[in-house]
Amino acid sequence: MTLRNTVGNYWRLTKPRIWGLLVFTGMVAMLVAYKETPGASLGPSLIVICLASLTLGSASADVLTNYHDRDIDGMMKRTMKRPIPSGQIAPSRALGFGLVMAALSVLIPLTLINVYSAGFMLIGLVDNVVVYSLLLKRRSWLNIILGGVSGGMPVLVGYAAVPNSDPLAPIALYMSALVMAWIPTHIWSLAIFSKADYEAARIPMLPVVFGDRVAAACIALTSALLAVFSISIFLFTPISVFYEATAVAGGAAVLAYSARLAMTRSKETAWTLFKLTSPYLTIIFLVLGITIWL
Repeated sequence: MTLRNTVGNYWRLTKPRIWGLLVFTGMVAMLVAYKETPGASLGPSLIVICLASLTLGSASADVLTNYHDRDIDGMMKRTMKRPIPSGQIAPSRALGFGLVMAALSVLIPLTLINVYSAGFMLIGLVDNVVVYSLLLKRRSWLNIILGGVSGGMPVLVGYAAVPNSDPLAPIALYMSALVMAWIPTHIWSLAIFSKADYEAARIPMLPVVFGDRVAAACIALTSALLAVFSISIFLFTPISVFYEATAVAGGAAVLAYSARLAMTRSKETAWTLFKLTSPYLTIIFLVLGITIWL
């Protein structure tokens, strides 16, 4: 195997599309903290250090969950070609790779930023790897709900990294909760589309346990909560009309597809909704960051 192929396999193992979005939310939170904190400073070195920590932490969580899930990944058509089940990366090497990145993701902010950022990073890793992957994924349909806490941690890591910022400021908690509220719609729509895979691997995702009708209704409910929650940021900080208009438009699109899914329970609609949710969250955070910065 060439060096290029090896690097490419390890890159795919980290699931860059997933960690890229989480890192983005953390960096936006960092910029928001700088604008919201009187007298705060934000130099290039701090940005680079925080970016490295967020990338290592988010990527390592994906690697470690891939390591633990290598047996069930090999049972599902959607995941059987991933680097570990396809034999392109040895499980022991993947485990070592993930553990090193995870350790660095905590040690870097602990030594170069502050204990708050390191603590939030550790909480995110424990929730994703231990609570979600090791304890709940194969046992309970609540895996996404309780394991979704980790999705909001990059926001708190980034916000807390800014000197003199309040790591538990209302706007920081709001942005973190927004990511957590987004996760059920994102994952459950994928679970409807890939229900046969989850059944084959005996993973108790919501559609497998309760059926597509209940799952689609739950998605419609979580989408409505997400839309309302995204608009309610004015309760925590002054915000522009442009952000509110973006949140209304994006929420309406997600709600429309959620309603259609509830009525039709179509796998095609579930897939479209799944693909829509990541750009939706990206745009919400992008516009939020821009409007607060300006």
